[in-house]
Amino acid sequence: MAIDRDSVLKAAVGVLSRQPTAHLDEIARAAGISRATLHRIFPGRDALIREVGLLALRKYNAALDTAAIEDGDAQLALRRLAEVLVPDAALCAFLAGENQLFDDPELCALWENQDARVRALFLRGQQEGVFRIELSASWLSEAFFDLLAGVGWAVQDGRLAPRDSAFALIELFLGGALRRTSTS
Repeated sequence: MAIDRDSVLKAAVGVLSRQPTAHLDEIARAAGISRATLHRIFPGRDALIREVGLLALRKYNAALDTAAIEDGDAQLALRRLAEVLVPDAALCAFLAGENQLFDDPELCALWENQDARVRALFLRGQQEGVFRIELSASWLSEAFFDLLAGVGWAVQDGRLAPRDSAFALIELFLGGALRRTSTS
């Protein structure tokens, strides 16, 4: 029987996003394979963690491209981004909990490139008068990804229905990020 590497990575995300210190035995069990088989695919925990990190960042890069966040109204671009990111929110939950990835220069460079694109979206939205200017674009980007990680955890734990998760993310986020107009 051929082992599907992507299925193993998906199982690893499911375990590691909730238990960053999970043992390889737990990950192998979740993938339905033996620890020896897991070691044949990934020579060790560090290699597995790195591959999951690369998977997450590649998917996020594709999502940024798919959402075309550099185009059009910033609020609509953010809504598009939420729609394409939410199905992989568990990957963001994994990234949020895995400190080891910050030691890898390649992964850090990929993350910084993607974060720069999202910061630019928020800065553009601030310049358009859509997003609050008293919150930095950097903080808005970080808060968005932290809330996305929360969506990943809530869906995994059954506290949020997958079909409701994009709506929940964008409504909660925009409720705090939109510029308020004074009523006086």
